[in-house]
Formats: sequence, C-alpha cells, structure tokens
Amino acid sequence: MIIAVDGPAGAGKSTVARILARKLGFLYIDTGAMYRALTLKAIESKIPVSQEQRIIELAENVRIDLRNNADGSLTVILDGRDVSLDIRRPQITQFVSDVAKIRDVRQILVKMQRALGERGDCVLDGRDIGTVVFPDAEKKFFIDASAQERAMRRYKELKGLKQNVTQEDVAKDLSNRDQIDSTRQASPLRKAADAIYIDTTNLSIEQVVDKMLGFIK
Repeated sequence: MIIAVDGPAGAGKSTVARILARKLGFLYIDTGAMYRALTLKAIESKIPVSQEQRIIELAENVRIDLRNNADGSLTVILDGRDVSLDIRRPQITQFVSDVAKIRDVRQILVKMQRALGERGDCVLDGRDIGTVVFPDAEKKFFIDASAQERAMRRYKELKGLKQNVTQEDVAKDLSNRDQIDSTRQASPLRKAADAIYIDTTNLSIEQVVDKMLGFIK
C-alpha cells in the first residue's frame, strides 16, 4: 500500500507522515530530503543553482538513500555518508526549491523515489507524490496550515537544531518557497483531485495522525 502526503513547507507533513508510517509499520520516504541532499552536493561542489545542466549531471551521478531508524527518525545517506543534519542548514533551505524546480532533476529523482516505494508498503511525503510520483496511490492526503502557523513551526524546528535564524527570515523564506513550488513548470505543488485535505493550523500532531488513520482504516 502506498500513502501519499503532500503539502507546502512547514505544514507538518513530514512529521505526521513519519509518525503515520511508524504506527502502520510502513517504510517512510521523505522525498524533500532527497532534493536537500542534492542541493547540499551542489553547494559542496561549488555549482551555482543557476547552472542547471551541471546540476542535472550531478543528479545523474549522485547516490541518495533513505534509512528508517527504530526510533522513527530518518537517516539520509549521500554518496555513502550520513547528511541528515547537514541538509537542514539554512543555506540548503534557501536554495532547495531552485534545485527542485529543474525539470530533468525532478525526473531523475522521481525514478529514485519510485524505486524506494517499490520496496514495500510505504508513506511518502513531498509536493507531487499524489500527482506525479504515485498518482495511483491508495490513499492521498494534502496537509496544509496558515502561513503564520507554518512559519512559527519551521522557526521552532530550526531553533531546535541550533540554527541562528529569525522568525522574519523564516517567514520570508517560506513565502519564497511557496511561490517557486506552486508556479514552477515541472510538477508544481497542487492538491490531487482525490486527495483528502487536512488543515492542521489548530490541530496537534496526534490529532492529525488520528484523522489520517481514520481515513486509512
């Protein structure tokens, strides 16, 4: 069974998708982490995001894997090394949407994501899971929240990772990412016609997960 969880940055989709997968005993696949890993590789290789052809070539040769841990966390492996913390740096967040909007890059990573999904029952979260990666997923959810709430959540997350950020910077970054993600030509962020919409603004993580389990079971 494949469960697709889509939504904008900061809506909480990764958190609820990870918990949902653990409760169901499914594999959890954070597709956004894969784009972050590629962005990290580009930065380390000193390739500007404006040089799309070089980033495409990088994507063709990079090795990205995701490993679920017993405690529910996710380990992101880039060319054999653990980059789980590195990909959460503000610099990666700043440029990941620019990398993710490149059509050929998306095609390459979608193939990787489908290969991961074929390992067995899984929960995938991203922005185009229910529309492009797995349009025939058995269950689809679109997780959303107000812009203010999403900015606050992301700010708390980054502070928890000891990142030196301000709420204003986080809000501006989310607004920029929303614009890029929803207007890009390749697989723009949008709700699948058959996806279940959940506004999480005034809901706890547990309430959201319970709602999703209710629809699944």
